[in-house]
Amino acid sequence: MDEQAVHRFDVDVPETVLDDLRARLAATRWPEPEPVDDWSQGVPSAYLRSLCRSWQHDYDWRATERTLNGLDQFTTSIDGLELHFLHQRSPHADAVPLILSHGWPSSVLEFRHVIGPLTDPGAHGSTADQAFHVVAPSLPGFGFSAKPATTGWTVERTASAFARLMERLGYRWFMAQGGDWGSAVTAAMGALHPEQCRGIHVTMAMGARPVEGDDSPQARRALERLAHYRRWDSGYSKQQSTRPQTIGYALTDSPVGQAAWITEKYQAWTDCDGHPENAIGRNELLDTVTLYWITATAASSARLYWESFGRAPAHIVHVPSAVTVFPREIIPPVRSWVEQTFTDLRHWSERERGGHFAPLEVPEVFVDELRAAAENLGLR
Repeated sequence: MDEQAVHRFDVDVPETVLDDLRARLAATRWPEPEPVDDWSQGVPSAYLRSLCRSWQHDYDWRATERTLNGLDQFTTSIDGLELHFLHQRSPHADAVPLILSHGWPSSVLEFRHVIGPLTDPGAHGSTADQAFHVVAPSLPGFGFSAKPATTGWTVERTASAFARLMERLGYRWFMAQGGDWGSAVTAAMGALHPEQCRGIHVTMAMGARPVEGDDSPQARRALERLAHYRRWDSGYSKQQSTRPQTIGYALTDSPVGQAAWITEKYQAWTDCDGHPENAIGRNELLDTVTLYWITATAASSARLYWESFGRAPAHIVHVPSAVTVFPREIIPPVRSWVEQTFTDLRHWSERERGGHFAPLEVPEVFVDELRAAAENLGLR
């Protein structure tokens, strides 16, 4: 068996899996409604019931399969693990190689609206000199990538696997982009593989720390968000970073539980004015939930928290770097904080709209930012 081989991949979920999903939704044992009229105790019962009725009766996974299968998908084994990835080459041979890394609770589906404009800008109102070759891997234990059977798949190991993936695909150098865990993987690629990773772009700065004396409006906003996150929004993270297996039982057995676990974050972290469907469509939300359900990756995706929270080293990134700040990011980056770890910061942009899932929420803005970043990083 050739361990270097790259294999074509198509999604084809057995109908029995979808039948089982609908049967489980029909048999849900619901709790009583919450005694509040907002999201302060979690996903409201009336909304979740409506969402799950749509999931059971109206939602069409096969349409999403066709979307995925309309892209070039592959698998390959790296460091003993089978990785799934999208590899959409631009029609322009001199396009910039770009690897996009998603986070949690996300997947390669987050990039569905940006791959076309990035790879074929001429067909989307731009010019050929703005083109990228796009690679978008599923993180280990996420989506259609294999689930690690041993410990040790940290952010750093993932970053090294992704750098090897780009080399295997024939790219001697590349630009990297990421949000959420993808931002940590991207920063690690820049720190650990600077000879390959010539520039990075992130929308979240996980390693940034407050700077004493910075009383700017941006710093105050970030500190307020950080306090809110720690008090009200980080329970999922504490559970996944300490006992991922325990929560995995519940989410792998109950589609309603999986839906609530993910939907809560799309409400909290998008620029949605209180309701997730103001930021993304109901079907797009169900696409993400369904992908986690059909692949049974609740536990395996949660283990990245266990592997990395409180254990990852602080990376100093010397390669040219770019940051885009979206206003509804969990903790919007602050320039003075970021400059402590990104020593060659060449692009800083603060946008008026968007949140944690920017490629899905504001794809046009996201594409514009990547084009500007590539230019300012000196990659064009």
